[in-house]
Amino acid sequence: RRQRQMCIRDSPAHHSPRAAPAWGWPQEITPPMDSIASPAALQGVRVIEMGQLIAGPFCGKTLGEFGADVIKIEAPETGDPLRNWRLIKEGTSVWWQVQSRNKRSVALDLRQKEGQTIARQLIAEADVLVENFRPGTLEGWGMSPEELHALNPGLVMLRISGYGQTGPYRDLPGFGAIGEAMGGLRHLTGEPGRVPVRVGVSIGDTLAALHGTIGVLTALYHRKVNGGQGQVIDVALHEAVFNVMESLIPEYLSLIHI
Repeated sequence: RRQRQMCIRDSPAHHSPRAAPAWGWPQEITPPMDSIASPAALQGVRVIEMGQLIAGPFCGKTLGEFGADVIKIEAPETGDPLRNWRLIKEGTSVWWQVQSRNKRSVALDLRQKEGQTIARQLIAEADVLVENFRPGTLEGWGMSPEELHALNPGLVMLRISGYGQTGPYRDLPGFGAIGEAMGGLRHLTGEPGRVPVRVGVSIGDTLAALHGTIGVLTALYHRKVNGGQGQVIDVALHEAVFNVMESLIPEYLSLIHI
């Protein structure tokens, strides 16, 4: 088993001058002094990302773009399924290149005790944990919010799922398409007598990720400014979509307008 195979992929913005490409750096361009002196907004924030495909990784990518140190945990051998998603260039999906920039990656088998132990060690030193597994998965690995907060009281946990961590639908598979339909978006994009139309991008996953990102930033601010403890942020795909439906429900309730 390969438990700790590191695969570091930094964005070009993080390369040092010593790693300059063969053609060298443009000598006539000098970065402004304030861009060198000013740290990134989330510098010093460490994020452990356990997500797959879109929702969790989009949140991790967004936090990384603002300077957070994002460590992505992937399954050995196969990694995130997004690595082989749709269009492939030079052996890697272009989707992967978009969603995984500004991250470091470590291969851990979280189904094994050794992998779970290493994951807990990483989480113990982190500020944020992002996951989008089916509800109950972390609990089955001995990493429930109660167990992780006992290990790291200040930990901010973001949990993205189809229907949330509680409720009658929690155990059902949740995908962006279902969240978009249940949230009302596919009603708006559809036409009378025809099947609902996809927006064209994974908007349900992205909206959930952005809502999760807002929750993470709010929790970090509360922890730093108000002395708050760690928190659990529970984001459901369909609720994230529903939140941006503007006046859809008031119009129906008040005017019976569909």
